[in-house]
Amino acid sequence: MTEDRSRRDASSTSHPRPSGHFPRSDTASSTSRSAGRAPGLGAAELRALAERHGIAPRRSLGQHFLLDPNVARAIVRDAEIGPGDRVVEIGAGLGSLTLALDASGADVVAVELDPRLVAVLSDVLQDHARVRVVQADAMRSDWDALLGPGDDPWILCANLPYNIATPLVLDVLARVPRVVRSVVMMQREVGERLAARPGDDAYGAVSVRVAYRATASTIRRVPPEVFWPRPKVESVVVRLDRLGAPPVDVDEDRLWRVLDGAFAQRRKTMRNALRRLGLGPAEADAALAASGVAASARPEELSLEDFARVASAIPP
Repeated sequence: MTEDRSRRDASSTSHPRPSGHFPRSDTASSTSRSAGRAPGLGAAELRALAERHGIAPRRSLGQHFLLDPNVARAIVRDAEIGPGDRVVEIGAGLGSLTLALDASGADVVAVELDPRLVAVLSDVLQDHARVRVVQADAMRSDWDALLGPGDDPWILCANLPYNIATPLVLDVLARVPRVVRSVVMMQREVGERLAARPGDDAYGAVSVRVAYRATASTIRRVPPEVFWPRPKVESVVVRLDRLGAPPVDVDEDRLWRVLDGAFAQRRKTMRNALRRLGLGPAEADAALAASGVAASARPEELSLEDFARVASAIPP
């Protein structure tokens, strides 16, 4: 089941297709194997693999392992990944998506925090030369070390652990310009928040932060039964294409300050939001008038461009 919800025209920027030589960095703990390819593993095979290694999902790490190879292959197609592309996968788990990425002909860095799963991945991927398994915490990693030298473009493709999906996406958008496209699976509520537009129920500060750096859309719903353990909610696949430059010219710190103040109580008016930021009544009214935003407007109605004008109008 698909759901297309593009935020804005992506034609404002284009990036070269990630391709070419794959850097084999020795700066992180890694496992690389000789050439070869195996078909994707089904649910029974993945469960047997986990049992053989004494693996059970850890709730504390947000682990929900993808068991359906058809879904894994569909995500790779969604990401438009092909031979020679450079792909980084965060939270490789039992390797279901990793195998699909390898089968596409891409060069893959599979990042996994859990040392138990690194051992599993070394088993599953022992004959897959294009895959490099790295044990690392993606939220604390040196991305230059993960991706290796150079400035060639990369694709992030992952079934993200539930507990890091939002901060990881925001961190990559803010700090890793080499990742030009992200196609990631996460809880439906979280994914819809990333891709929401003004007026949507899910629209919030995170939606605006994403819009500042990328176009975003939810492109696929994924049912709970394809995961182990089965989550209580649906998942979605979200695609984010990095913009060549932010679409607004604004001081970022002031923009984030306005956003956080506005959505702290989303049903309040923008006049009240600016008052909470320390502006007096006259200052708040003047800033809103200068930005062309009604004092009675509510945060969930405003676009990135609206927030940028407000941020530029408030006193420093």
